[in-house]
Amino acid sequence: MAAGIMERAYVWDRFVRLHHWSLATLVLANHFILDGPAHRWAGYAGLALVCARLVWGVAGSPHARFAAFLPTPARLRVHFARPGTAPRGHNPLGAAMVLAMLALVVSLGITGWLMRSDAYWGEAWLEDLHQALANGLLVCAALHVIGVAAASLTWRINLPRAMLTGYKVRNARSAPFEDRRTPGPD
Repeated sequence: MAAGIMERAYVWDRFVRLHHWSLATLVLANHFILDGPAHRWAGYAGLALVCARLVWGVAGSPHARFAAFLPTPARLRVHFARPGTAPRGHNPLGAAMVLAMLALVVSLGITGWLMRSDAYWGEAWLEDLHQALANGLLVCAALHVIGVAAASLTWRINLPRAMLTGYKVRNARSAPFEDRRTPGPD
């Protein structure tokens, strides 16, 4: 290991990282491309990515599986009882945000598709709902970035780099990783 590195934990597989950055790009693009085929197809691509992530959440690598990071009451208790330890995978608050954003992307895909259907064409309430969901997703994305920054500073683990490389790297100044035997996010 490189000088200063005490532990490297491989947590985000290639699919999870590619999914994360692809979905972030599509969400950001659709915020600026407000109409037309490009908006529609980016939305459908986002919906397809979420469907693929749902499959990977059942059949993927250990840290990618939903069972490994669902924000259960036990995991929340451990998270708040041990603020000086860093989870190897998602912490329960990050996991809740992941699930919320995936649900919002699905909801946006469904409402966007419905707006193009004959039954709901031109329905103002559906357009308003779609816009509210989009705004909610942007708020969640902003909170996600703030949470990642706060966790990175608190634990002294570069989480954005981990989402690029797949490895959470702990050095002498970093918080220790949670013990795998605890009912934490792993």
